[in-house]
Amino acid sequence: MPEDLDELIEKLQRKRQRGFLGLPGRWGGYTVMVAVVLVAILVTGYYQVGPNETGVVLRFGKFLTETGPGPHFKMPFGIDRVFKVRTSYQFKEEFGFRTKKAGIHTQFAKGDYSRESNILTGDLNIAVVTWVVQYRIRDPRAYLFNVRNVRGTLRDVSEAAMRTVVGDMSFNEAIKLKRRQIESSVKEKMQHVLDRYGCGVSLFLVQIQDVHPPVPVEDSFDEVNRARQEMDQAINEAYQQYNKVIYRVKGEALQTVKAAAGAKIERVNRAKGDAAYFSKLLVEYRKAPRVTKRRLFLETMRRVLPRLRQVYVVDANMKGLVPLLDLRGTKTGGGK
Repeated sequence: MPEDLDELIEKLQRKRQRGFLGLPGRWGGYTVMVAVVLVAILVTGYYQVGPNETGVVLRFGKFLTETGPGPHFKMPFGIDRVFKVRTSYQFKEEFGFRTKKAGIHTQFAKGDYSRESNILTGDLNIAVVTWVVQYRIRDPRAYLFNVRNVRGTLRDVSEAAMRTVVGDMSFNEAIKLKRRQIESSVKEKMQHVLDRYGCGVSLFLVQIQDVHPPVPVEDSFDEVNRARQEMDQAINEAYQQYNKVIYRVKGEALQTVKAAAGAKIERVNRAKGDAAYFSKLLVEYRKAPRVTKRRLFLETMRRVLPRLRQVYVVDANMKGLVPLLDLRGTKTGGGK
């Protein structure tokens, strides 16, 4: 045992004399120090920026530059510090709900988010509004250094803008009539406030997921909606019947007016024709009064006699005509 220990001590002394990598002791130590320094420079000076990130470099705590995706080097030993910001990523904030697992069958986290979703409308009703805000980081430097908590600020600004816009509308407008207008107004107000704060973010989308009444009054609200739908249906049916009758009466009135106009034209034309006929007849009468008078008499008899049921031909010298007439109005006792 002592012999083995002596051999081990001799081996260690020989290695110490040879130094690091076979070099003498002093030079071996220098080599180790240089290697350690190079490794430390490499470890603390190299950094990698992801494909959807932007690197923000600080030197002694002061902004220096921004770097794009890929490998980069910086001043080592903490002289330069790098903050990586995901500028190409689309962030999403949910209000009134939380998505636990997205997919075909989306799962939502259980919790009470009524504090941020219950909003008072302009007609003093409460609407439960759930919405989503999507945004991107536009200015990494402003995002990191202008506001301490950009995410919290964005959520507060979004709630304030939504309450302001919905508070100026009635419950019915908020629930079904003006959703697109609400989204556009909220996005515009949010972007204006965030730009004033210098948050360095750009809003991509503000989308309302759902608007409904609170659960305790939801059944009553549905009954009111059903009653309103029935009322609207009855009103529409009444308007339909009204239009049907009105259009028919208007058609009949128009037909009567047109018939009267036609009769007027007919009578006027007939009167004009008769006047022209009598004017020509007067001319002929003046030429031959007896012939014209005789012709008029014959023409009149030709029109009148066919309309009579009984015709009596009486001689001017005949006497005792009265007993032969049928004064009772019957068809018997007469001659033709």
